[in-house]
Amino acid sequence: MLSSSLLVFGALATTTVNALFTNVTIFTPPANYTVPRTLYARTLLLNQNCETDNVILATWENYLYNNNSNPYFPIYASTDGGSTWAERSRVYDQVNGWGLRYQPFLYELSEPLGNYSAGTILLAGNSIPQDLSETQIDLYVSTDKGYTWTFVSHIAHGGEALPNNGLTPVWEPFLMEYNGMLICYYSDQRDPAHGQKLVHQTSTTLLNWTAVVDDVAYATYDWRPGMPTVSKMPLDTYIYTYEFYGAVEADFAVYYRIANDPLNFNASVGRPLIATDGTVPVSSPYNVWTPVGGSLGTIVVSDGTHPQVFVNHNLGAPGSWTKVPTPEGVSYTRALTVLPDESEILITGGGVLNGESNRVTTSSIDTTPVAPKLAKCNAGVGGKYGSRKTHM
Repeated sequence: MLSSSLLVFGALATTTVNALFTNVTIFTPPANYTVPRTLYARTLLLNQNCETDNVILATWENYLYNNNSNPYFPIYASTDGGSTWAERSRVYDQVNGWGLRYQPFLYELSEPLGNYSAGTILLAGNSIPQDLSETQIDLYVSTDKGYTWTFVSHIAHGGEALPNNGLTPVWEPFLMEYNGMLICYYSDQRDPAHGQKLVHQTSTTLLNWTAVVDDVAYATYDWRPGMPTVSKMPLDTYIYTYEFYGAVEADFAVYYRIANDPLNFNASVGRPLIATDGTVPVSSPYNVWTPVGGSLGTIVVSDGTHPQVFVNHNLGAPGSWTKVPTPEGVSYTRALTVLPDESEILITGGGVLNGESNRVTTSSIDTTPVAPKLAKCNAGVGGKYGSRKTHM
């Protein structure tokens, strides 16, 4: 833990990257905010109701004055591709009396699920009391593009919110649709056989959740895989990235797994992500896939140590990762969002761990040549590009 689709990277390894705007401020916290002030930004492009105004939502961990006992997840919106932002709503804890404190994640349904229609916005996050004594991954929904929010269900409950082996918290939810269900991937310290492992649960209603299934569970107790993200790729394959404390390459080196079944990553082999120049990304990865950049598209991975991103045009084949510059600075887990009908990517960060001057910023970059345009609306096609259009 200490954890759309990137841009249009046509011919990425040799493409010139141009900054459209750099370090646009989404939110600067007041001076009296508690350090680290902001962290863990996530973004979402609304695209299931044939929007024509390119609405992008953003949220983050929001460290209020004096470690306020009722923190909330802010929801900010942009209607001009990320150049300007305004507050749209605040998501408060409606059921636990603890506040919504850590690790928000935004997702938009691409098809109906249970009683919820395509275009419903989901927010998963960690509800934690002020004394950090418990963790609760909860799910909220908005049916009006993020103006109002309603609690839907508890996904997973855990113990004290500290990343220490022997404690039992749950962390870092990530949502993805698959075969008429919603998958919630997350980090889990509750199993006494593992300091931390990666797991998932599923739901077909958003109300009830299946039993926990392991995704990455190493036999060595002290090893800690964390911060899972997943993207669908061509040929019915999926990529799963995570940070790995226990890796020989570096503490919290970024690892990945490829599988045909996003419910069975535990059967796949974990590999270190190593760029062609020898760079090993470290900490808080985020991955996305875009259909541009070659016949197999492009995987893009961000980490918490480098301003660059790491791209692969060969479905994650080892030896094919290239490091590409971006104008956005280092943050603890950055969000990547591609605008569907433009060759533009937003890279959004909430700052670094223990940062005393953190704020939420976003940068936009383009590439040449201009990538093919994508459809403006994905409604009714069941999420053609998987999780690409969301997040993150």
